[in-house]
Amino acid sequence: MRKLIVNAHVSLDGVMQAPGGPEEDPSGGFRHGGWSAPYASKETGDAIIGMMAEPFDLLLGRRTYEIFAAYWPYHDDNPIGARFNAATKHVATRTLTQLEWENSVRLEGDVVAAIRQLKAGDGVDIHVWGSTVLLRTLLAAGLIDEYRLLIYPLVLGRGKRLFDENTPEHALTLTDSLTSSTGVTLNTYRPAGPIRPGSHVTDAPSEAELARRRKLGSETA
Repeated sequence: MRKLIVNAHVSLDGVMQAPGGPEEDPSGGFRHGGWSAPYASKETGDAIIGMMAEPFDLLLGRRTYEIFAAYWPYHDDNPIGARFNAATKHVATRTLTQLEWENSVRLEGDVVAAIRQLKAGDGVDIHVWGSTVLLRTLLAAGLIDEYRLLIYPLVLGRGKRLFDENTPEHALTLTDSLTSSTGVTLNTYRPAGPIRPGSHVTDAPSEAELARRRKLGSETA
């Protein structure tokens, strides 16, 4: 079984749109493209290269594929570009019929079924970058095995998010963490099953607390 790993640059409020530059993805009127650049450091660069140390395939949505295909084939001298260019790119798209980037393959038929088949086969792990629309599908189908998130110390307020209000609830386990000199944390998470609610309150509720609950119940009914 191949692992499906989501790699993402995200702000503290979960926005992952256009971290690389102002023209990367201004859709929806997004004005903060390139927000990750001021936080670049040797630690984050080394961490990203480390994430790509083993061979991998790419799984990309149509928009991210177009962004990458217009940039990385012309930057093969970059260690990230060399790895992306060498990888097999599996592309989820209904509109692109020709894929010019070398080693690109269009997913045919039902996307979830096609990805399940990819995961069930032999081969290297599958990495996802960007691809927020595709991520909605992967999350809903429970196909993600690991998240590697570079979390930046800024709040963007709006933009495409890794998780939204329709994301299925689930717990995660933190398996690794690194903090850069610029305040970026690289956290690795793995799904840990359903959320298990609990309570820090161990004694019987006071009359004031019971009254508060009744009042709250009437307000939210």
